[in-house]
Amino acid sequence: MPSSVMPTPRRGDGPQSSAAVSTVGLRKSYGDKTVLDGIDLRIPAGSVFALLGPNGAGKTTVVKILSTLITADGGQAQVAGHDVATSPDGVRAAIGVTGQFSAVDGLITGEENMLLMADLHHLSKSEGRRVAAELLERFDLTEAAKKPASTYSGGMKRRLDIAMTLVGNPRIIFLDEPTTGLDPRSRHNMWQIIRELVSDGVTVFLTTQYLEEADELADRIAVLNDGKIAAEGTADELKRLIPGGHVRLRFTDPSAYQRATSALGEVTWDDEALALQIPSDGSQRELRSILDRLDSAGIEADELTVHSPDLDDVFFALTGGTDQSKEAVR
Repeated sequence: MPSSVMPTPRRGDGPQSSAAVSTVGLRKSYGDKTVLDGIDLRIPAGSVFALLGPNGAGKTTVVKILSTLITADGGQAQVAGHDVATSPDGVRAAIGVTGQFSAVDGLITGEENMLLMADLHHLSKSEGRRVAAELLERFDLTEAAKKPASTYSGGMKRRLDIAMTLVGNPRIIFLDEPTTGLDPRSRHNMWQIIRELVSDGVTVFLTTQYLEEADELADRIAVLNDGKIAAEGTADELKRLIPGGHVRLRFTDPSAYQRATSALGEVTWDDEALALQIPSDGSQRELRSILDRLDSAGIEADELTVHSPDLDDVFFALTGGTDQSKEAVR
């Protein structure tokens, strides 16, 4: 199985400044345990990048290195054009970080949390109040602004956390498992917020335990396993790495069904449903080949559907995980 859908950057190239985030050969160990063993990433500006991996795979370690919270043992990394090792202040000025555990102070109100963040960003009193009010309204928290944050629901706290992150107008946001513990409605609300951020030109680096979330949001996805990137690509590209994809053809005319069975060769057939199943990776080339064979035989299918393995299948195939729930994988 290929290790990556995209060509891996050459070691001598160095991180590319045109990318919002880029790493080459990033390494990190704790004692004799290697957590990151040569990580290469390139994330275009204005996109959502999702990093998946089992518990302990090193996802949060990547975020901590890129947000300058810890230092790497080797390799290079640039964020917003700044080297994380030599220009950490430049990195910090360009990013926002929201972790899976909210940074909201429950003892003060939502508004006070926002104003505290404005003070930390050295905004004037009037500017801080203006920015706080705008963000509280944007995240539908105006009515709750005067209430202690301890009274907020999990979804409200997570929205306030992201609102606080946006006070400094970051162009790159690291969301480390931002929807962990949220109910489905709150998760979907958070997805909409993330989409809106990207539509404003923000780059989002997302780690998530929900495979559906990565499938729904990410422009590109990387799977981290045993300290290495096991595969990277779009959701569709990753799904095509795993065997089991097929094209299903359904017919209403029994004679067309019989002729297609003969014309297409190795197929699985369902006489009752007048349907054929052909192994396929779902690529345009393979679909064209199937349709060309049907056209050559003068056969037209009434229905064509492409079935690909889902991200759950990709994750378990790449990480060897079989004992974890397919609903939530860290």
